[in-house]
Amino acid sequence: MRTLLPLFVFSLQSLAADLVVQIGAEKPLTIKMSDLELLPHQTVKAADHDGKEATWTGVPLYQVLQHAGFSFGDSLRGPALAQYVVVTANDGYKAVFALPELDPRSTDDPVLLCETMNDAPLAADLGPLRMVLPREKRHFRWVRKVARIEVRKVE
Repeated sequence: MRTLLPLFVFSLQSLAADLVVQIGAEKPLTIKMSDLELLPHQTVKAADHDGKEATWTGVPLYQVLQHAGFSFGDSLRGPALAQYVVVTANDGYKAVFALPELDPRSTDDPVLLCETMNDAPLAADLGPLRMVLPREKRHFRWVRKVARIEVRKVE
C-alpha cells in the first residue's frame, strides 16, 4: 500500500540536521546547524513535557527569520501583520505563530529554536531542533524535530 506524502518535500539533509526557511514566495533557504551556531543564543529554564525543570538553549525564532531576510521592528505594521509563521516537524506536525509573538519589541516571552537541553544535544526523539516556549502552560507548539519554517500571508 502506498502512503501519500505531505504537501511539502524535504531533502534527506533536512531530516539529518538542516533547516529549510521560506519567506513568502522567495526561494527557500537551507540553514545548516553550523549556521545556527553563529546566531545569538538564549538560555531559559522551563518544564519539559513531563513537568521536570530543564535548561534549554537555542536561537530566538525571530533571529532565524532575520537571518533568512525577514524584517522585524518598525516594518512590522499594517499589511505586514497579515503574515504568520508555520513551523513544521519532519513528521508533518505543524504549529502557527503570529509575528508579534516573535518580535522582542512586542513581547518579553521568548520563542526559541533549541538545540540543547541541560547542556546536551537534544535526544533523537526531540531534535536536533525543537521549539521551546517557556511561558506557555501547554506544549502544543513545542514542535519536535523542526524541519521547516515558513512565513505565509493570510489570504
